[in-house]
Amino acid sequence: MNIEVIRADYGNPQHAESIVELLDHYARDPMGGAEPLSDYARTHLVAELAKRPFALTLLALADGQAAGLANCFEGFSTFSCLPLLNIHDLAVSSAFRGLGISQHLLAAIEAEARQRGCCKITLEVLEGNAVAQASYRKFGFAGYQLQETTGRALFWQKTLS
Repeated sequence: MNIEVIRADYGNPQHAESIVELLDHYARDPMGGAEPLSDYARTHLVAELAKRPFALTLLALADGQAAGLANCFEGFSTFSCLPLLNIHDLAVSSAFRGLGISQHLLAAIEAEARQRGCCKITLEVLEGNAVAQASYRKFGFAGYQLQETTGRALFWQKTLS
């Protein structure tokens, strides 16, 4: 199987459809919350991504079919005084799992981060998502702590609605 990773063009209708369908597939998965994307998100997602100059979406194509995606956003490390690239979503369609697509996406993300002069790539992963954790570890990701005495970093949120 030929696997290719491309940078999505938010103005390309085929890319836009692939982004929405892959993200909806991920959202419906238990590791994505087990709920479909809202009608609002399905309708506005790609246009909203296009408005954000630090947004990046990569599409993995398996023999030309959309098989996976990564939505990333450039941030900034104040301690390093350099940009960073955060992986907000990384999803592989269930029909294409086990083919190494996540590793292809991660390699493309790393290449993009290096090209931008980023100091690191960040992501969040659910504690119970052992498959994703194994994929990230295989690629070199790990949890972090600044000092052993202060403990590991935690990801928290406050929902605004």
